[in-house]
Amino acid sequence: MSNALELLKVNVNDHTEKKNGLTYLSWAWAWQEALKADPKANWEVKLFGDTPYCKIGDTAMVFVQVTMFDKTIPCQLPVLDHRNKAIANPDAFQVNTAIMRCLAKAIAFHGLGLYIYAGEDLPEPDLPYFVKQIEESKNVQELKKNYADAVTFAKQDPIAIAAIVAAKDAKKSELAA
Repeated sequence: MSNALELLKVNVNDHTEKKNGLTYLSWAWAWQEALKADPKANWEVKLFGDTPYCKIGDTAMVFVQVTMFDKTIPCQLPVLDHRNKAIANPDAFQVNTAIMRCLAKAIAFHGLGLYIYAGEDLPEPDLPYFVKQIEESKNVQELKKNYADAVTFAKQDPIAIAAIVAAKDAKKSELAA
């Protein structure tokens, strides 16, 4: 891989974990993939004096920046509990967990797993969803809309485009009959 556009196409679903309705990408796997994509990639935690977080009242915010493809992207994340609520007076383990989650999110800003964060951790529908939408189109106008949505999703993936075109052509023939 040589750029963020290629990272956007990577399916990360086998490397995620669901907790309380949210999807989390493994930071270790994400960093491994970042290094494969750009061996010069690096990351760092912003320090506030000698502290790896910024206090906001009795809660805390961590800041990480990831450099890939010669571009540095910063990211921040509050220190959160299992309910996704800010933790008052977080301990070292909670701060470290937030830093590693922030790292995964900063890597996503470079493309890897970015779809997880669309709509706050809701992944985009996959190809079968779009094929099903095409197959269930009730008229030509709906078919055109569903086909356009599917092509936008598939972008430059020739296998996905082939499946979408095949589904569209089959439904178009059915509707014409």
